Amino acid sequence: MGAKKKLKRKVKLLKAQLKAAHAAPAKAPLVSPLAPEGFPHLPIIRGARFATARAAVHYKDRTDVMLAHLAPGTVIAGTFTRSATRAASVRDAQDKIHGDGTEGAAILVNSGNANAFTGAQGAASVSALCGALAEKLGLPGARIFTSSTGVIGEPLPHERITAALDGLVDGLADDALPEAARAIMTTDTFPKGAAASAVIGDTTVQIAGIAKGSGMIAPDMATMLVYIFTDAKVTRPALQSITSRLTDGSFNCITVDSDTSTSDMLLVAATGQSEAPEISDPASPEGMAFAKALEQVMLDLAHQVVRDGEGATKFIEVVVTGARSDADARKVAFAIANSPLVKTAVAGEDPNWGRIVMAIGKSGAEADRDRLSIRFGPHLVAMNGQAAPSYAEEIGAEYMRKPELVIGVDLRLGIGEAKVWTCDLTNRYIEINADYRS
Repeated sequence: MGAKKKLKRKVKLLKAQLKAAHAAPAKAPLVSPLAPEGFPHLPIIRGARFATARAAVHYKDRTDVMLAHLAPGTVIAGTFTRSATRAASVRDAQDKIHGDGTEGAAILVNSGNANAFTGAQGAASVSALCGALAEKLGLPGARIFTSSTGVIGEPLPHERITAALDGLVDGLADDALPEAARAIMTTDTFPKGAAASAVIGDTTVQIAGIAKGSGMIAPDMATMLVYIFTDAKVTRPALQSITSRLTDGSFNCITVDSDTSTSDMLLVAATGQSEAPEISDPASPEGMAFAKALEQVMLDLAHQVVRDGEGATKFIEVVVTGARSDADARKVAFAIANSPLVKTAVAGEDPNWGRIVMAIGKSGAEADRDRLSIRFGPHLVAMNGQAAPSYAEEIGAEYMRKPELVIGVDLRLGIGEAKVWTCDLTNRYIEINADYRS
């Protein structure tokens, strides 16, 4: 009888475990299913060296600090969050961005702690980091840029970073940019890198960049943290003009969850080490060739951020045409891309085009119900105020099973257009953010 009771208890326990397993929400893969197959090859950028360290700022068993040391002559352009609660490092970098590059420069980044909403203590931490690194590298403090990303509202233990500076400086290497991409990750599931080249005159210039971003993505000038390096010779005004313009069509056209970070920063550093002619006019053939390659890098990185959206399983491109203006098209595109109802429908592979109609109507842009049309990829779904005669639910359902989707809207009111990128919204997003500070 004793053995029989033990067996019954064991069966009962197994049934309970099985029931719990079925009831538990499915976990998303540790790496986003939308991730690239591997980290790309990044070319050596002459005049730029990189290093990483484990400073235990927040994470105990991984690299969490990266340093970029840039040669004399480097010029830096940047775009920054317009958040009213932006971090101390953002405010400091904004004050310094217009300086020249006679003495070179350095960028110091930590993950795990945003050093945002930390008052005077946050500014003091930035000052301490800039002063300590300036001394180590023989640079003026005005040429040290810092960034922080992670938890908001917690004082930055900057002394842990200053303690790691000797090792960082000693470890600088021109081929360590991939390691730097890993050091700046927070909830990212994969490191993000991209590269391109351009022929300026008779010389090929190289561009390579890294980014971090996964949640709190609805940039208002850049996105999370982005660092791009090139050996091209570019004047600072020209570099700033090109960077600002390209930001608007790349990082300012993505959204994961409609939340703008306190820490968004994008820096583009041109070391000038190439033998190519200097670019001083963005509209010149050389300026346009350089901008085309830089745009390739920026779009690639921006798309990778969306592909790593917290819990994402679908990459969505929203294309709006026929708006009264580009501004109206952008309103409609972001209304669709930011709608939790649209994003959850996509997550459930439900072709509920009524939610697209809802988002168009709430956008604030001019729209005419009886003129607009909606497409899922190549499939016409709705037009003239009703479902398209050729559309069938099974067509939409089959399309929604794809990992990459295009939602198209033609308002048929004008020539305004916009394109933005987003992802779906799954249970995993809630799990990640509910446990973010755990």
